[in-house]
Amino acid sequence: MTVRIATDSTSDLPVELARQYGIAVVPCYINIGDQSFLDGVDLSRQEFYAQLRHYEVFPKTAAPGIEIFARTYEQLVAEGATEIIAIHLSSTLSAVYSVAQVAAQEIKRARVTVFDSRQLSLGAGWQALTAARMAQAGATVPQILVALREQIARTQSCAVIDVLENLRRGGRISWLVAGLGTALQIKPLFRVHDGKVTIEKTRTRKGALERLMQLIETWGAMRQFAIVYTDCPDRAEELRQLIQQRFPNLTIEMMLQVTPIIGAHLGPGAVGVVGITEQQCED
Repeated sequence: MTVRIATDSTSDLPVELARQYGIAVVPCYINIGDQSFLDGVDLSRQEFYAQLRHYEVFPKTAAPGIEIFARTYEQLVAEGATEIIAIHLSSTLSAVYSVAQVAAQEIKRARVTVFDSRQLSLGAGWQALTAARMAQAGATVPQILVALREQIARTQSCAVIDVLENLRRGGRISWLVAGLGTALQIKPLFRVHDGKVTIEKTRTRKGALERLMQLIETWGAMRQFAIVYTDCPDRAEELRQLIQQRFPNLTIEMMLQVTPIIGAHLGPGAVGVVGITEQQCED
């Protein structure tokens, strides 16, 4: 039995880690005007974020077609996979998971288990790494799935949103809330835990960062922790310094610029964290 792992580009899995563990990454689509780009293939992070504040047409995102998923799974079969675990973006956030399920049914030479990460960005990417490491160590698919479900319960993602317009256009808030929020300097916290999406309103960016510090404190000891951001690395550095001052014993594993697929929804100036706690945490 050879178990291989697949994910999609929204998992923000660093290229070197995907290569090291043989994880296949399905690129999602980002559409800008009448042009369509495969994330990380036709459009880089640098190119996208250089223009994020200047696009005349709001970037839209889309799940890959069934054939792209199927092609990726078939390639893993060609490389010797007898079982595949496909870990994809939370079903509460996108159609990626449902499209992957349809594609999996077309694969006849191996069993493809499509797994709902119930997370985004590294919250899903770290699941793919856990699965790949366990597979290399000889774990079975059922054993890996148990570990992934346990990890979901311990994973938290939270971002401070600077510009409300992107959330409005993505359907997360209404135009009225966006208008009032801009006028009142509301900087919401966008949170994902176990597939549940919440948006907590805070006043001013300073207030949002302070609320984020409070949340990190409630999460307790962290097994893995990273800072994520969209187009402003200086804000990520500011957050890093703030976290190190408040939590000097917390190890920041990486500072990661998120994929354009996520950045299109979080908007310019967004910064946040993804963490896996030592103990299961509540919402």
